[in-house]
Amino acid sequence: MLFKCRIIILAAFISVSTLASAGIFRSKIEENKTQDSTSFVSQFAEDNNRCFKCHGQARYEYTNETLGKQVKALMCSERIVNKEDFYKSNHKTFSCTDCHSEEYTKFPHSGDLRMEQKLICIDCHGGDEKFAQYHFEEIESEYKKSTHFKMEEDGFSCWKCHNPHSYKISVRNSTNLKETIAYDNAICLNCHSNYSRFQLLSDKAEINIIQKHDWLPNQTSHFANVRCIECHSQINNNIPVSHLIKPKAEAVRHCNECHSQNSILMASLYKFESKEQRRDGFFNGIILNASYVIGANRNEYLNLLSLVIFFGVVVVIIVHIVFRIRKKL
Repeated sequence: MLFKCRIIILAAFISVSTLASAGIFRSKIEENKTQDSTSFVSQFAEDNNRCFKCHGQARYEYTNETLGKQVKALMCSERIVNKEDFYKSNHKTFSCTDCHSEEYTKFPHSGDLRMEQKLICIDCHGGDEKFAQYHFEEIESEYKKSTHFKMEEDGFSCWKCHNPHSYKISVRNSTNLKETIAYDNAICLNCHSNYSRFQLLSDKAEINIIQKHDWLPNQTSHFANVRCIECHSQINNNIPVSHLIKPKAEAVRHCNECHSQNSILMASLYKFESKEQRRDGFFNGIILNASYVIGANRNEYLNLLSLVIFFGVVVVIIVHIVFRIRKKL
């Protein structure tokens, strides 16, 4: 008896130690991830700092050699680049002059540089096997059919929505889904809730997002759990995120388009969820945590069992009727 007690105590101790070690190990991993994201050092840091000296703050100053005096000025808000955001973005390994002319290394900048043709995503990523998984060519083709692209004579560029100095692709999974939704929706709201930016592209009166969606029940819950593009774009399973923004008249307005087993959310927002969570026919772990979808918790084995029970009862009834008839005869 004493020996058994010792074994139980030892087993419990090992279990607790293992769990504690695992917890510490996970903490270390998270700590290292945090350190990696904040301690990144670009090989072009020195060159880039030359640009950040002025473009990284709201106020800058320089010496005008022609006049022989120190000049202080305010930086246009559209020309301010947050250094910290840049070194967290997808382009953090770049030098400023990878995208901008080498002429910008001369100061003061020539006024002609303002007319410099800006690169867009496809200029760098098109035809590159390293980025084939993102299907940039298909994104470009799809986007040119969208309502946004048609708003400018030369085409609504990528950078109207995706700031090249801060943009980062969100990895859509069960751990950061809320973060992804908030990040993606902020891209839309940057214009659609900012009338100053909206006026640059449209002569329409200011749009009140809340009033425009007054038909939608539980607005707060919907806005927090669904991306704008789920209802305002055409689903394309070949690319990470749909870029064909549809006219407002074609936006999703029917509940069953999202709240059904064949939900459009399963083809867009939740398609990034781990398939390992789809066990025993249950889909609750994937979608019911964030939204209610009718029929999502059906179990194929229970469905089969119910059919077996149903036909079993039918057979018993038939056999019972046969015996009753035979007994009367």
